[in-house]
Amino acid sequence: MASQISKRTVRRAVVAGALALGAVTVSAGPALAEPITIPGVGSFELPAGVTLPPEVTNLVPQGAAPAPAAPFSAPVTSVAQRAVDAAHTKLGAPYVYGAAGPDAFDCSGLVQWAYKQAGLNLPRTSYEQASAGRAVDVSALQPGDVVSFYGGSHSGIYIGNGNVIHASTSGQPVKVAPVNSMPVDGARRY
Repeated sequence: MASQISKRTVRRAVVAGALALGAVTVSAGPALAEPITIPGVGSFELPAGVTLPPEVTNLVPQGAAPAPAAPFSAPVTSVAQRAVDAAHTKLGAPYVYGAAGPDAFDCSGLVQWAYKQAGLNLPRTSYEQASAGRAVDVSALQPGDVVSFYGGSHSGIYIGNGNVIHASTSGQPVKVAPVNSMPVDGARRY
């Protein structure tokens, strides 16, 4: 139904435009139809005897129809970015020693939980996290890198702009802090 309305609208627009230009001649005669094809739109029948002048026909693109648009695809999000996004959903969650979510966390529990939400299983303790993955220089941190502090006894997730998200200590909820607010031991990329 919609394509019939669309075709009818285009046909009327072409004829109306030609009439407005005063460039169409209509001869009396039987009501026969002649097809006109507009690439990418469709074919339409104009009454027999309707002659479209070059000024109008030149407005109709000639040749092959345009290629169909590429199908939409969502941008691919990395595992590291998904872990950062998951950790952000836990800002304000309470710190509980030994907790690994989903409602309370210790430092390594938050890191492990966030990466699990992103589809990757990381070790449970901060010491294990500090020795797994691939070592990266702290000067080359990327969002999602696991940063170890205090000799490996604390961990957080680098989120960019010099900040980590971490579950710091009892009485402090999951929060964002500058990387350099604690003594950095190293960083790992998963």
